[in-house]
Amino acid sequence: MTRKIGYAAGAFDLFHVGHLNILRHAKSQCDHLIAGVVSDEMLIRSKGSAPVVPLAERLEIVGHISYVDEAVAEVLPDKLDTWRSLHFDVFFKGDDWRGTDKGRRLEREFAAVGVEVVYFPYTVHTSSTKLRQALDLLSATGNSRVEA
Repeated sequence: MTRKIGYAAGAFDLFHVGHLNILRHAKSQCDHLIAGVVSDEMLIRSKGSAPVVPLAERLEIVGHISYVDEAVAEVLPDKLDTWRSLHFDVFFKGDDWRGTDKGRRLEREFAAVGVEVVYFPYTVHTSSTKLRQALDLLSATGNSRVEA
């Protein structure tokens, strides 16, 4: 019997229930789940800002989630290069990528090497971006509490 290896990549900054949902759903569809935690440098390059929580701490948090069998730092900008290193069978992504140019490109590239792309529902009501905005607001106003 062949083990199905899954890979779920993310910043996992300001870890929240959306992250947990992706990892839970991913683990339910593979035998071995690798969580790729995007490096600080890659986040700065792709999003224009550094994460709130440094890579070493994000790796520690994600590595202790029961659904995750292995947590690795994602340091390569090309997902195919990551695949060449880890040899996963299925790539998990939030469905905010579905139907986008980068999502279609990812699907084509992975299909060429036999990797399935599986999308999971993006948790709209909670995101690291919203949490970061709340922190920025707190910092700017000097308040210890933000009203929703």
